[in-house]
Amino acid sequence: MELRKQHESNISPEVPDEWFVPKPKDRNEAEAVVRPSLSYWQDSWRRLLKNKLAMGGLVFLVLLVFMAIIGPLLSPHTLDQELTRQNLPPSSEYWFGTDELGRDVFTRTWHGARVSLFVGAAAALIDFIIGVIYGGIAGYKGGRTDNLMMRIVEILYGLPYLLVVILLMVVLGPGLSTIIVALSVTGWIGMARIVRGQVLQIKNYEFVLASKTFGTKTGRILRKNLLPNTMGPIIVQLTLTVPTAIFAEAFLSFLGLGIQPPHTSWGMMANDGLSTILSGYWWRLFFPAFFISATMFAFNVLGDGLQDALDPKLRR
Repeated sequence: MELRKQHESNISPEVPDEWFVPKPKDRNEAEAVVRPSLSYWQDSWRRLLKNKLAMGGLVFLVLLVFMAIIGPLLSPHTLDQELTRQNLPPSSEYWFGTDELGRDVFTRTWHGARVSLFVGAAAALIDFIIGVIYGGIAGYKGGRTDNLMMRIVEILYGLPYLLVVILLMVVLGPGLSTIIVALSVTGWIGMARIVRGQVLQIKNYEFVLASKTFGTKTGRILRKNLLPNTMGPIIVQLTLTVPTAIFAEAFLSFLGLGIQPPHTSWGMMANDGLSTILSGYWWRLFFPAFFISATMFAFNVLGDGLQDALDPKLRR
């Protein structure tokens, strides 16, 4: 009898079925397991969308490029001089006012945006090509090749950036092509150092060693195995290179060493507006200075957002 009572006491009482309904937290975890996994780029985009500041910068840059394309077409005025309409304040007729030659500041602003964005994009593209090739070869080869190549980088890195650019501008003469060349002389150094560091980490991975074992050529290994796995830091560096080039171009144009008339840029407009700000013509300096500052801020917050989104350590 005692054994029977003990056996009955060990039997669990009936539990209602609703007690087995998973809690919301458990249900979410179960759905996460069943849900198909995202790729690296899909997960990075999802995390970038959650960064409101970075997405705001991206939206601003998209609108800026759009306005640089169609902005001059929206204004009824051209870049022609109208001396009877000098230094008019912003109004319904002249949205950004006019300058000392009666030219529409709104139209000039978007023409200047074309030049500034073109310089930034061209300099970033050249830095990307030179930096990726140079840094990729240095990191992959290693040894004496790496030491020699990086000593050259250190020598160039020790030179003052703006001093080299100004010197080249003086020697070669001002102009759009000269600005791009001058910005690209030492601008690729940062990209090369980042790519080298990434390649040094990846080149000893199993899939790279397997490619070497099968006799794959160096160029193909760099192109197919190493560079695709370093695109995250490269993209982040590109977003930081563009505003640097835009600011350098604006600075050179502000000093009179950049874009020359009849072409225009934000730096040239800021230089023209600075001399008249004490006369009360504030709009001539405000609009180019605003777009220079806003563009640099947008690129920097986008770069910070991409750095967080593309960091594999933060992937969940």
